[in-house]
Amino acid sequence: MTKRKIFFLGESYRADAITWMNGLKEFGDFEICTWELQTPNNSKLNRFRRILEYVFSPISIRKTIRKEKPDMIIAERTTSYGFLAAISGMHPIAIAQQGRTDLWPEGSVLLPLKKIIQKHAFKKADLIHAWGPVMTISMKAIGVDMNKVLVIPKGIDLSLFSSSINNSNKIEAIVTRSLQPEYRHDSILKAFAILHQKGIDFSLTIVGDGTRLQFLKDLAQDLQIENKVIFTGRIPNTELPKLLQQSNLYISMPITEGVSASLFEAMACCCYPVVSDIPGNQSWIKHRENGQLIAIDNIKMLAEELIWSFENTESRNNAIIQNRKFVEENANYDINMKIIADKYHQLLNSRK
Repeated sequence: MTKRKIFFLGESYRADAITWMNGLKEFGDFEICTWELQTPNNSKLNRFRRILEYVFSPISIRKTIRKEKPDMIIAERTTSYGFLAAISGMHPIAIAQQGRTDLWPEGSVLLPLKKIIQKHAFKKADLIHAWGPVMTISMKAIGVDMNKVLVIPKGIDLSLFSSSINNSNKIEAIVTRSLQPEYRHDSILKAFAILHQKGIDFSLTIVGDGTRLQFLKDLAQDLQIENKVIFTGRIPNTELPKLLQQSNLYISMPITEGVSASLFEAMACCCYPVVSDIPGNQSWIKHRENGQLIAIDNIKMLAEELIWSFENTESRNNAIIQNRKFVEENANYDINMKIIADKYHQLLNSRK
């Protein structure tokens, strides 16, 4: 039997995309070919070039389809690559909503156009991925056919992200989100500065890279906590489990969230989650039950809840055991990716 080939539209270098593609190869025996925009989105001029490239991309995509002869097309983000999949002329199409709505940023002048594009992508898709329940809210609100929606996260590899309880007598916190403004690392540093002023010992590991790296290093210095903050920079994904296992608190303060694989990874490694109080996190975390929910940019509350989390050892230990069990049952990559791969085979078989 010949291997079925999937054509992936999206940023193939992203960890999220790699997880998706690898899972399809491993559990569906699919071959994958990819296409993505080549212009980086890092300056005004490049942004204009990228839009231009996007406008002409259907020609390039159809050319690739003729050359590769894929059996199916999949795409991430309903407002960009998802729309390109919808107008590719190919079926079956599976598209994934990446954020809570994908209509981001909220004040964008392109929002009315994005809404039209997204509606068309939803209409044309044979299967729509919602990586978590929070994503279905906006879908239902605009009348998406929910029979086409598969609500399941891709999951994480539980053999890599294995449980390891840290019984340290001080706060050993970790942040694993991209160093971009929307992740509010500055609020996290300011909260730890309050802990420092109170004489509470801690270490804070900030993993990753991004536009705010230098700004955050300078801020840690201004707050006089630079000796207690470790900036690892970009690290291979294989090193992440070890860093999580060495930590006892996981902190993530985004202002918007779809479904966070980073949160699942932390829960799997028995880090106690302290996260922002937004719908994407409320799906998984109940305040002071299995983690903490913190109002966005409320530095004082974050500091207080970090202290509460650390002092209430019994509550924290119960939560981390409960969280590991939850991830095993709901976010196991081996189980979830098999379900997704099987669904793709069903789609392909029904079109014979």
